[in-house]
Amino acid sequence: MGGKTRIEWTDATWNPVRGCSRVSEGCRNCYAERQAIRQAGPGGKYEGLVTITNGHPQWTGDIRVVPEKLGEPLQWRKARRIFVNSMSDLFHENVPDQFITDVFGIMALGFWHQFQILTKRPERALAYFQAGDHGIIEQFRAIEVRGGVGPVEMFRAMDRRRWSIKEWQWPLPNVWLGVSVEDQETADERIPILLQTPAAVRFVSYEPALGDVNFCSVQVDLGIKANVLVRYCDHPFGSMLTPSARIDWVIAGGESGPGARPSHPDWFRSVQQQCSAAGVAFFMKQMTERGRKIPFEQWPEELKVREFPETVAGEII
Repeated sequence: MGGKTRIEWTDATWNPVRGCSRVSEGCRNCYAERQAIRQAGPGGKYEGLVTITNGHPQWTGDIRVVPEKLGEPLQWRKARRIFVNSMSDLFHENVPDQFITDVFGIMALGFWHQFQILTKRPERALAYFQAGDHGIIEQFRAIEVRGGVGPVEMFRAMDRRRWSIKEWQWPLPNVWLGVSVEDQETADERIPILLQTPAAVRFVSYEPALGDVNFCSVQVDLGIKANVLVRYCDHPFGSMLTPSARIDWVIAGGESGPGARPSHPDWFRSVQQQCSAAGVAFFMKQMTERGRKIPFEQWPEELKVREFPETVAGEII
């Protein structure tokens, strides 16, 4: 099985983009940097994308798109949850718009999968969606796929879908869009932008948790706070939030690895309780102590919660 992963909340990873750069404190001990440095030597996948700085791996900020990886999900016949770019950020400022469109085109063709996109750059994601569907349907109806997507995979995917313009939906119903937050400041900064972005499923990865987060009181606008775990069909703040926008899923976890910073179990208890009260799925990914993962069996009972949003064809029910 291609794309195997130990990430508990997904089935597979798909990395058509390599490389990244740090944007906030949550990036300081990035697990992807530690993995990438192992393949950063001459001829390696991450050569020139990560380096050693002050004794620690760090992204250089350079990005490399990998067209030959584009068609990978179309070869996986069994439906999977697929984490898109576990080793990068699809909405990094150095990823070309056209390549983002190519990725979305593959996700459209791979309709039997659910694709999970996680970003620390929601402002780029919002701008991308505001620009429309970028001609994806015209691109794929004409079978003009760039890169390594072979005609066999293309025709198989299109035949399975019985491709029709009447079936086209934007945003894609099988694409979940999420933001990473590590404390209240980043929650206040990123979640309101996510809520303005069209998506079938919106989620938050509260990992690494570096401070407590009150999702019921996110600073959605100057002087205005709101509970982002409930839907606002008639939102009192006008067009700031999309209709019925809310966070559909919260993942939580402490930091692990060398130099890991501590988190407090009460932070996770609070978030789990907030989600439970709002009927939002909560997934406790990992608990850590001194940088080491605590075995699941030793977790507090109230945090042994691993829920997924209930979906039909990628849509929340």
